[in-house]
Amino acid sequence: MSEDPQWEAPPGSWASSAARRRNMQAIRSRDTKPEQLIRRLVHARGLRYRVAARPLPDLRRTADMVFRPVKVAVFIDGCYWHGCPEHYVPPRTNSGYWSEKVLRNVARDRDTDRLLEEAGWLVLRFWEHEPSDACADKIAAAVNRRRHATDAGLN
Repeated sequence: MSEDPQWEAPPGSWASSAARRRNMQAIRSRDTKPEQLIRRLVHARGLRYRVAARPLPDLRRTADMVFRPVKVAVFIDGCYWHGCPEHYVPPRTNSGYWSEKVLRNVARDRDTDRLLEEAGWLVLRFWEHEPSDACADKIAAAVNRRRHATDAGLN
């Protein structure tokens, strides 16, 4: 399949080709398979949560799962977009732009963690490659710990 020599990226797009633009547009920002599986497992453990919600109303960032009453925010980070130390591979095309994009994502993640922790939230981050059962166990344990601490008046 040959590229259209007349193709031009729309204003503001960094896509190197029409095919690359289609690929990038197809990547989900929410409801990924790892997120769905972990949500199912956490739900099966009897926990209820908000999906793709802002933990803090004034913070324009969303967590994958939010347990508001106990202030737990869960993020399931994709290896590429969040710079996994095990699996991130720099892109071969337009590498300057995409590498900078990933670095900005990582910096934003750290800033989000800091802001939430300062507001009394527990931030849990998991990589998409981590075993879903283990993630669900950690989430359930953290939520239950905070729930019991709140019930006992310790928070």
